[in-house]
Amino acid sequence: MTDKEALKGLFSLSIAWCCLISVSGEVISQDTYLNTLQSAAPLSCSEGFTELGYYNGSVSQTDSGSPCLKWTEFPDYVLQYPSRGLGDHSYCRNPDRESNPWCFFRQSSGAIGWAYCDCHQGAARLVGGSSPQSGRLEVYLNGQWGAVCDTHWTDRDASVICKQLGLGEIGTALQHSYFGPGSGLFHYERLGCRGNENSLLDCRSRKFVTSDCNHGNEAGVVCAAPEGNGAPLRLVGGLEDFEGRVEVYHDGRWGTICDDQWDDIDAEVVCRQLGLGGVPKAWTWAHFGQGSGPIFLDRLQCTGNELSLEECPHNNWQQHNCDHMEDAGVSCNPYTDGVVRLVGSDSPWEGRLEVYHSGDWGTVCDDNWTEHHAKVVCRQLGFSRGRAEVASDGLYGEGTGLILLDEVQCKGSEGTLLSCGHAEWGRHDCSHSEDVGVRCERGGETNEVPGLPQITGPLVRLVAGESRKEGRVEVFLNGQWGSVCDDGWNDINAAVVCRQLGFIGVSKARSMAYFGEGQGLIHLDNVRCTGAETSLGECPAEGEDAHDCRHSEDAGVICDYVPEPVGDGAIITQTCGMRPNTQRRRRRIIGGDKSIRGDWPWQASLWLKSQSKGNHPLCGATLINSCWVLTAAHCFKRFGRDPSRYVLRLGDYHTEERDDFERSLSPELIVIHRKYHSQGSEYDIALLRLKGTEGNCVAFNPHTNSACLPAPGNKWGKRPAACVITGWGITDSDYSRTLLQAWVPLLPTWKCKKRYGERYTSRMLCAGSLSDSRRVDSCQGDSGGPLVCQGEGGRWVLTGIISWGHGCGDPSFPGVYTRVSRFLRWIDQITNNPPKI
Repeated sequence: MTDKEALKGLFSLSIAWCCLISVSGEVISQDTYLNTLQSAAPLSCSEGFTELGYYNGSVSQTDSGSPCLKWTEFPDYVLQYPSRGLGDHSYCRNPDRESNPWCFFRQSSGAIGWAYCDCHQGAARLVGGSSPQSGRLEVYLNGQWGAVCDTHWTDRDASVICKQLGLGEIGTALQHSYFGPGSGLFHYERLGCRGNENSLLDCRSRKFVTSDCNHGNEAGVVCAAPEGNGAPLRLVGGLEDFEGRVEVYHDGRWGTICDDQWDDIDAEVVCRQLGLGGVPKAWTWAHFGQGSGPIFLDRLQCTGNELSLEECPHNNWQQHNCDHMEDAGVSCNPYTDGVVRLVGSDSPWEGRLEVYHSGDWGTVCDDNWTEHHAKVVCRQLGFSRGRAEVASDGLYGEGTGLILLDEVQCKGSEGTLLSCGHAEWGRHDCSHSEDVGVRCERGGETNEVPGLPQITGPLVRLVAGESRKEGRVEVFLNGQWGSVCDDGWNDINAAVVCRQLGFIGVSKARSMAYFGEGQGLIHLDNVRCTGAETSLGECPAEGEDAHDCRHSEDAGVICDYVPEPVGDGAIITQTCGMRPNTQRRRRRIIGGDKSIRGDWPWQASLWLKSQSKGNHPLCGATLINSCWVLTAAHCFKRFGRDPSRYVLRLGDYHTEERDDFERSLSPELIVIHRKYHSQGSEYDIALLRLKGTEGNCVAFNPHTNSACLPAPGNKWGKRPAACVITGWGITDSDYSRTLLQAWVPLLPTWKCKKRYGERYTSRMLCAGSLSDSRRVDSCQGDSGGPLVCQGEGGRWVLTGIISWGHGCGDPSFPGVYTRVSRFLRWIDQITNNPPKI
């Protein structure tokens, strides 16, 4: 009796013959496409067999979804069946010529069993698209087709699906049930593909669905190369999503780049094209492993101004003298010193604590750790409203590598772990058996959606929010998603929407396209809920034929709303130039993109008091410490320098909706540089003093912090890693009501001189895109607003003040900024010895 037969008898495993699996009948509308298996007959294991009848495919799961064990764990069996495809892998095989392949697997009890494999486990199809190249993704697992949640859905995942379906190498990820909702069954919360896998089962970071996916969150795919912005790029082989070997798509193939002359300037362009923030770093000598296939590019010489790698000067395609040992790589590291994370658990609110410092993650020793320490960690991670506790020893396993912190001393009120006292980095007397673990109580801040009640009527989803609990309200009617007009929109309507989505907390209505403008139809207007309804479809409303709205009036909601009053208490000690929200919610920075609330906490806006209820500020400004704000002198050219005429807003996001952290303050003093003349553009800089005692004018909070000033004598290296302008600037000939952000490259002095002649001086700098395809300049910001560049330690430095330019978005004339580093002495003199009021 063979080992397999003995196992079969010992464990009495029930066998689900994959060739008998059938798929229930499905009705697909005639105007959509269904990419699926080519036969309507019951699924069978008919592919992947050799001429001798041995299965040689790549399925590595049993028909119940259990992962197969490697054959080398059963050496006697490998010896018994030589030359039958068994080896150091976990693919299903039939060395005994069974009609169906099978494998050994580990049962939940720890015992070893065997089972047949489903040859179609992990099959994919696209449903509901207008062509075979697009649709809602559905995956076949355990005999059922189900969707993939869009929570962590990326272009890399979509590209793998397209490759698996034979629809090319490039895929674009679409979210929010773009192709309509499915059956309601979800298989995966995350695929976690790197982009170079051949099928989704090769993606090693797959995570089965939890409870936070529902109708409106099905992932969609378009299998087509994106238009514009250069040849597509991807990063392959890195441990994190933001790093890897650079590969470029050309002539229908992926290929690598030779590292000759490869430097951080080239890396900056790669990061910008991929929409990745953080600090760009170039890697050489196949740091992320050697690629295969063609080497497409060599001797790239980017200036740093380009928005795509293809715009950089380079040798002709495939003209090189390299091999794959010289494959170029990039990291776009978004982490800054002091960032923390919890690992070793399936939940983001608990785990072994790790902290980031000088490019490395390391653990923290648990000496003298108490709830006070845990509270600080949980607060830094965004879990600030519930209890926090130190986990029992070893609950989340032992770490490896560095132990970075010991002798940490927290009072419990600190905003970050770095604000607590601690020993010198890396100095400790601990082992990894003393790694501290932390458990945070979610306290209503989780993005999980509870089980949904049975709802009749149209489906509802929330789009473009910062979590699943908020966003623009969209309704699925007549086969299309559409928005809701905000006429009469109030908290009662919001409560019904949130109730339909399964939330039970306080609901807050948002109007005036607070979460951005939708596209397509506006389905509903003048919604009039009583508050007793269980779904929006039960509320009286006018339909799409009766409204008089534009998408600038799209309605939104915040569910489980918890107001966060500003307060005037003690100042929270914060480090300048740090964006406190970026750790738990990173988002791409691209030209003219809507920002995230609190992302740029030093942004201020200057309003005329008589027009403070308008929809656009007079100027932008930047908070540089608790009592002083920096802006442009020309902001006061028309209305004078009497501070009683003006109002400053801090913590503002939407100009027509009051935000939790928003404050309106009156300046008590305006100081314009004495050499500024209203007819010129030199010395375009001014300071505003806020009311209050020195150092205590404004209490910092998660949405209010100061930008750093440049260090005296500081000169950037080749070029700053990233520069961003922010403001409520012009987009499509109209002002934005939500705070915008745009990534702009600094330009060399000679290019600025060439365009502006003698008017451009050493007290200025210019920045913007010189590309005709992507035009980004200071029109996306506001006069007097900040241009900040990310410096050492991830801190953002106020490098320029938006000053002047010719036209808007004209690549021939980039925006001009007051160079802040040239005015440090003046700023110091005024802020330390201000003129008498």
